[in-house]
Amino acid sequence: MAIEIERKFLVWGPYKPLAFAKSHITQGYICSARGRTVRVRIRDDKGYLTIKGPSGTTGLGRYEWEKEIPLDDAKELMRICEPGIIDKTRHLVRSGKHVFEVDEFHGENDGLVVAEVELSAPDEPFEKPDFIGPEVTGDIRFYNSQLMRNPYSKW
Repeated sequence: MAIEIERKFLVWGPYKPLAFAKSHITQGYICSARGRTVRVRIRDDKGYLTIKGPSGTTGLGRYEWEKEIPLDDAKELMRICEPGIIDKTRHLVRSGKHVFEVDEFHGENDGLVVAEVELSAPDEPFEKPDFIGPEVTGDIRFYNSQLMRNPYSKW
């Protein structure tokens, strides 16, 4: 079983000059039930299907299965997704031996910027870049599946 362990933070400082790559992401959810999500994602010119299980009590880890699918299939699957699409630009920023994925949200989530770092263990140490703000790991308001239903602009 593939367990994804990640920590999530708000971003409060400049990060774009530090990014070594960026991509555009749109994603929708075929199922966004709490604890089980089925996501369709288009990242630049590639499609992905992802299934995620429930988070642990800390919100740090959960089962994740992801496969690349043909772009045309991803576009077709987006048509049957629940209402609400996540639109964001992802910037990749190195910090020590880790890479932070910094998501700048657009549309109804415009103004929200969140950084995630994937870890190999919940207690793995990592270097926080200067742009990192408060930790929001486990706060379901910041899950993409929740932002689709309750956008940041409506908070």
